[in-house]
Amino acid sequence: MSNKNSTPLLDTVSKPAEIRDFSNEQLIKLADELRQDTIRVVSITGGHLGASLGVVELTVALHHVFNTPDDLLLWDVGHQCYPHKILTGRREQMLSLRQGGGLSGFTNRSESIYDPFGAGHSSTSISAALGMAVARDFKGEDNNVIAVIGDGAMSAGMAYEAMNNAGSMDSRLIVILNDNDMSIAPPVGAMSAYLSRLISSKSYRSIRHFAKEMSKKFPRPIEEAARRAEEYARGMVTGGTLFEEMGFFYVGPIDGHNLDHLLPVLKNLRDDKEKGPVLLHVVTRKGHGYGPAEQSVDKYHGVSKFDLVTGELEKSIVNTPSYTKVFAKALIAEAAADEKITAITAAMPSGTGLDAFGEAYPERCFDVGIAEQHAVTFAAGMASQGYKPFAAIYSTFLQRGYDQLVHDVVLQKLPVRFAIDRAGLVGADGATHAGVYDLAYLCCLPDIVVMAPSDEAELMHMTATAAAIDDGPSAVRYPRGNGTGVEMPEKGEVLKIGKGRIVREGAVVAILSLGGRLLEALKAADELAARGFSTTVADARFAKPLDHEMISDLASRHDVMITIEEGSPGGFGAHVLSYMAEQGLLDSGVKVRPMTLPDQLINHDSPDKQYEDAGLTAPAIVDIAMKALGRTEEKTGRAKA
Repeated sequence: MSNKNSTPLLDTVSKPAEIRDFSNEQLIKLADELRQDTIRVVSITGGHLGASLGVVELTVALHHVFNTPDDLLLWDVGHQCYPHKILTGRREQMLSLRQGGGLSGFTNRSESIYDPFGAGHSSTSISAALGMAVARDFKGEDNNVIAVIGDGAMSAGMAYEAMNNAGSMDSRLIVILNDNDMSIAPPVGAMSAYLSRLISSKSYRSIRHFAKEMSKKFPRPIEEAARRAEEYARGMVTGGTLFEEMGFFYVGPIDGHNLDHLLPVLKNLRDDKEKGPVLLHVVTRKGHGYGPAEQSVDKYHGVSKFDLVTGELEKSIVNTPSYTKVFAKALIAEAAADEKITAITAAMPSGTGLDAFGEAYPERCFDVGIAEQHAVTFAAGMASQGYKPFAAIYSTFLQRGYDQLVHDVVLQKLPVRFAIDRAGLVGADGATHAGVYDLAYLCCLPDIVVMAPSDEAELMHMTATAAAIDDGPSAVRYPRGNGTGVEMPEKGEVLKIGKGRIVREGAVVAILSLGGRLLEALKAADELAARGFSTTVADARFAKPLDHEMISDLASRHDVMITIEEGSPGGFGAHVLSYMAEQGLLDSGVKVRPMTLPDQLINHDSPDKQYEDAGLTAPAIVDIAMKALGRTEEKTGRAKA
């Protein structure tokens, strides 16, 4: 695994304890080698490169200064944790990163004792770290708890909720704000480093504590004036007044790529036993140390394999457009005809395709930051005033705005249109990003229209349908990846609400498919027909409202009926079964078999392998049908009675 010619110092490190005695010069050399190794690994595996390169020096400094894993180190989101993984005993496994059976692309409690908290979604670190700090205090222990959070993650309300809570408590907690997107360059030179070292020192904190105690002897107005004078004096130098107002002791900003600046401040914070939370502000640059990543931050956030020398990304040959691009094209077409259509994303403009919409209609496109709760209610407010907002949010991220979806949208029957990307399994990002639960959490809500396209043309039609629904909320869920290659319309057609379509007629088995498993259903129908069992294939189109007429028809004239969906139990199939039971459609003897994702977490792998493991492929459909028909399989694969 190691490249001994270029990483001689890193080759000697198998755990963080081995770098505790390193000199500053050795740590600088180690950081250079760690950066080389991170670039090399990601060039082979793909993954989150820019964020990881931005924290190389910080990672080295933290593991040198703090006694991990006894000192608890939390990485917010976790997509910047590759250098951390290399230093914490996982270097030999790094080429399995994001591969089936290999390392996760995020921090993962089950993977290492150096990962005290799993992540994949942003802005959870301060809340979790505060919980750990309070638990430590209950146990009477004295270890440090450190949360590293990026400036993007700081845009989420949860981070401020956690800081507000931490600031009102005495638990000792260190929060490191990793700032790589400052609009105004802060003073991160030698003077700022000196002041940060001074302010974080034990002597300064002791004098500050003494002065605070002395000020309490004076009348309250004088005490308050003294406190504010000290905080604002420091705020004028450091710019940390906001954090001070929330109850944090602010230090910084300092250069996050300069170990000579980082190390003394971190040591001061480690040795300081004053109560209460501290925030250290470090300024870094995404992609630091690798030219192509520095020059194209967005492009190198999450990358495919790439050429180590040129930085050129490996391009897969794909003849069909991605569902994300199809949605963007469809929405742009709708917006051209209706000036009231707007688009909202929560910090994922390129991921949801809204970067293209924003180029076409910049004044009608809103990126609200990592704030899904706000995004949903913001859309609701817009809808209440007669506009037609499309909230484009990944399935797994929409979970974060569920109360707003229920309380602010559904209860008021506001026509917010949810474009739910990454529905179903998502491959290398694994369980944290899999859109598994949206059918279950949407279909239980009253008066919402829920659609799922079987191909890219259907997504065009469903986008047009959502634009036309003006009396309540609607949602279109579609997968990550590319379409099937069908002929595309220039503009979608409005579908009849709650009506599916028969794709192939048969007589013995009926397969009712919702979403992207339609091709597998058709393959299964071919195999079943070859075995002598004529098979109907239907595309449900709508998970809600159900096509009652089509369900009744399929149940009345087939021996076996199979529903299939790319979602958890409790979704589409459950609602079909419930309807059939209520109507007595199960009394006639039709055998119904719902096929869903299994009731378990599905780890990272290729999407095809994930669906194979989940049992949602054509062979699995055939197997279910044959068993329901009372047939067993011979070795030849042919059925026998």
